[in-house]
Amino acid sequence: MPEYVVFLRGINVGGRGVVKMESLRRAFLDLGYERVMTFIQTGNVMFGTIGKAAEAEMAAAIEGRLRDKLGLAAAVLLRPRREIERLIRRDPFGDEDAGKDVKKYVAFLLRRSKAGYDLPIVSAKDGLEVFSVEGREAFVLSRRVNGRYGFPNELVEAALGVPATTRNWNTVLRIAEHRGK
Repeated sequence: MPEYVVFLRGINVGGRGVVKMESLRRAFLDLGYERVMTFIQTGNVMFGTIGKAAEAEMAAAIEGRLRDKLGLAAAVLLRPRREIERLIRRDPFGDEDAGKDVKKYVAFLLRRSKAGYDLPIVSAKDGLEVFSVEGREAFVLSRRVNGRYGFPNELVEAALGVPATTRNWNTVLRIAEHRGK
């Protein structure tokens, strides 16, 4: 059975897009998906399907269901589980780990960027560095500035011209460990 991970943009962030995870899980079950699991409160959903719909069709169906059933206008960034597992095996951060004061993020892009950009993309004031963009993912390091870490989603979207949702690398690793029941 093909398995997928959905990263929803803007769920339960800053009081916007508030939704209970059980309601989210139920919306996916109502679409006929199986082994539906949510992971933490930021819009991560894992599921299996016996259908053979194209990813774009699945994402559109999920967006429609979330809008109609839960009143959510959330971008749906769908990835086959095997892509997430391949991403982890590739270890995109490799030697980029510069110590304990660095956070690693993956920005999942809605589609490949067609914008012209040079790497690295840096925001010194926020301590952010987009050091790699591969397909539909951008990889970002966040360094502490004035006692806080910057969050890269706005930088990524502005520089690449594509909607995105960002997850901490540790969250991506934990999602890969969870399997449907």
